[in-house]
Amino acid sequence: MSQPQGSPLPTSYAPVARHYSSSAGGSEGTEIPLSNGASWASVTPDHQHQSVLPTPLSGSASSNRAMHNFAPVNTPPPPPNFRSASQIGITSPPLGFSTSSAAFSEIPVLHSDPPVLMNGVPSQHDGSLALSSDDSTNWSAASSFVLFTAHAVLKEKKAFNIPSLGFGAIVCPGREVVPIPPSIRRSPCRCQNCGAFSNLYCSIAPSTGQWKCPFCDKMNSSSGTYKAASKENLENWPELVTSVVDYVEVSSGRPGFVPVSETILAAPLMVLIDENLDDAHLQHLQSSLHGLLDSLPLSTRIGLITYGRTVSLYDFSQTGVAAADVFPGNSLPNKELQKTLLYGTGVYLAPLHVCISVAHSIVSSLRPYRGDLVEDARYRCMGTAVEIALSLIQGPSMEMPRSMVKKSGGCSRVLVCVGGPNTLGQGSVPHSQSHPSYMYLEKKAIKQMEHLGQEARRQDAVVDILCAGTCPVRVPVVQPLAAASGGVFILHDDFGESFGLNLQRAAKRTSGFRGIFEARSSDCFSATHVIGPGKAATSSAHETARNDKSVCMEVPTFEECQSFVMSFELNKDIKGDNVYFQFIAQYTNPYLMNVTRVVTVRLATTNSLVSYVRSIDDEVAAVLIGKRTVAFAKTASDALDMRASIDERTKQIAIKLGKPLNKSKLRCFPSELPKLGEILFHLRRGPLLGNIVGHEDERVVLRNLFLQASFDLSLRMLSPRVLMHREGGTFEELPAYDLAMQSNAAIVLDHGTDIFIWMGSDLSADETHSAAALAACRTLVEELTDQRFPAPRVLTFKEGTSQARYLQSRLIPAHKDPPYEQEARFPQLRSLNPDQRARLKSKFFHVDDLSFCEWMRSLKLVPAEPH
Repeated sequence: MSQPQGSPLPTSYAPVARHYSSSAGGSEGTEIPLSNGASWASVTPDHQHQSVLPTPLSGSASSNRAMHNFAPVNTPPPPPNFRSASQIGITSPPLGFSTSSAAFSEIPVLHSDPPVLMNGVPSQHDGSLALSSDDSTNWSAASSFVLFTAHAVLKEKKAFNIPSLGFGAIVCPGREVVPIPPSIRRSPCRCQNCGAFSNLYCSIAPSTGQWKCPFCDKMNSSSGTYKAASKENLENWPELVTSVVDYVEVSSGRPGFVPVSETILAAPLMVLIDENLDDAHLQHLQSSLHGLLDSLPLSTRIGLITYGRTVSLYDFSQTGVAAADVFPGNSLPNKELQKTLLYGTGVYLAPLHVCISVAHSIVSSLRPYRGDLVEDARYRCMGTAVEIALSLIQGPSMEMPRSMVKKSGGCSRVLVCVGGPNTLGQGSVPHSQSHPSYMYLEKKAIKQMEHLGQEARRQDAVVDILCAGTCPVRVPVVQPLAAASGGVFILHDDFGESFGLNLQRAAKRTSGFRGIFEARSSDCFSATHVIGPGKAATSSAHETARNDKSVCMEVPTFEECQSFVMSFELNKDIKGDNVYFQFIAQYTNPYLMNVTRVVTVRLATTNSLVSYVRSIDDEVAAVLIGKRTVAFAKTASDALDMRASIDERTKQIAIKLGKPLNKSKLRCFPSELPKLGEILFHLRRGPLLGNIVGHEDERVVLRNLFLQASFDLSLRMLSPRVLMHREGGTFEELPAYDLAMQSNAAIVLDHGTDIFIWMGSDLSADETHSAAALAACRTLVEELTDQRFPAPRVLTFKEGTSQARYLQSRLIPAHKDPPYEQEARFPQLRSLNPDQRARLKSKFFHVDDLSFCEWMRSLKLVPAEPH
């Protein structure tokens, strides 16, 4: 019997019979129609929205049990752990979990008299339920979860609906914050007319407990909940005094059940390893895997699978011996073999404290590929390996109704380490794109991968795919598997430090699962677009009231690194002084508690266009515009069209909100939005829409990450941040212009998924100062990227090297601008003497790229003065 390529060499074989089964299946943004004729932009494909039942696949297969005896080995050291940022200091609690139902006192609130109803009628002296006139106290809690493009709303429909700028919100409902939101252990009060949750802007009648909904102005009964002796007693209800609350319900169905510790509820973690790696790549991967094993809590239940031409499933039941069940990769094990595997004596998921030595031995025993096939032609049965992993996660409950299955706690995770395309079995494609049936086989593989991701989602399992190396992995085929399950797809240059960090952070992510995202607003608004990691929910997926017009999405997982972007338009003029928004995230947390997070926000209205423009947050507006634009850039040709749309949008913003320049055909960009124009210019020329990233597959992955990313990461992916090292280890933040590339300095450029450390040639010549500057830069990078997911690629290089183009291509070529414009937009130049300025100018060569000022002038605009 021949040994599969890439497998560890066995000392003996013990044939066994088994039987197996499973099924197979995101892609980038698609449009989901809303009921009002507008559309959603979702990062899941349209055909994923249909319910797909798993299809049993049958077939016979033989199984070989390979027994491997390992000598003790010294495992390679893990990738270094970044230290925590100084400003964090506290570890956030698990998502949506609170140990006390009275934790609402930790949220800053204004202890003012709550508005009341006298005898069921609004009182004359208490008008609204505002915490303060400008809601500043309310924003301290709500702003952690939702950011609006403007803090005021124009009353006139025609003036407000400016399509070039737009109005919307960026919502991050899965964020973990300190202090945690108040945790309430009772059912919420909801409006029987529109479905809104009671909140701090409701008017209350203490004598009867009735409350008036601010969204539809209808009276509701609270079934005595809000019945109080006096209005002061209403402060005992946290939802009436703060804008963010969590309703928590234990879902065990057993009276008096108290959630047990996380050590018992740990969800299983399956690690799938590509066997087809060359020696250099395999050494890095082994180091990263050893680091993963050493970083996990010892209570973690873990399983290891390798895949190539075959699938090797490792058994931890024997101490000191690593045993693997080997299955062919071109077909799925049938049901009888699967039952034998599940009900047999093998232990394929074991607590790490029991199997850590064997797990390290398995990783150390991996051998490089010894065949003669090129990288992209080697056999990889990744789809079959994922099928087997999901079968193990589901376990013997596979034949039971889902309602009867007892969850082990939280989301199970499948981490797939990939070094090339899937070329064998489920979801495979030919290694060559010149194959005559490649297009047909690719479409078939995409559907299979997507179906496999949907099956993972039904089992509350998340599939994260981490690719590395120079071999193309056929992103359009593999990415739907991660997207449909709620996971991430990440590309790396190699299996080294960045890969290892992402492997560790992916394994430790805390997720809420079985999620619903719901949003409602005052009836004068209509939601036009929603962009986020989910799909349109069915009518039965959430409770609906008689006139519930809320937007609702089904979400595989709620995580801190996610966001939802919503765009709104006015459908009629506003008559009142305030408008209201409410965002709800419902999910099951890792402690098997059903959590409903409710965020309620009130915005003031105005008739003044000047006041409205001054209230705009140009960074939030830029991220919203960026996500709406990138959602339509599905191909390289689409990206070119979107670059042209950025030009047109910028001109329209200046026409609508700017002023004409005296005696000139030029128009001034709004001075109240000094950052917006520059961020849009970065978007136009950056990796999301531009061509500074080499391959279209890389751009597709970046776009997908951007569409799901939180506000902070999204902003950095749009507009890079430049920090120049100063004496004493301090850093000065500078505009992202190439004028920062001064030979006597070191700079750090943070572009979200990439961070570059650039050392000037003069500084590099001084070894003492160069070493100190480099150490300070690396410390800064560790603090900037602490717990960022995905962990960015970090490159260090010197001035004049070929890698320096990575940094220069992301900086605006401001050296082309006149000196007066350079000084106005880059004031640090004034600290240079004439000789230094002459040397700085002489190092740049002519480029065809436009500077920011040249681009604005090409649009017949005058850029806003920097603040």
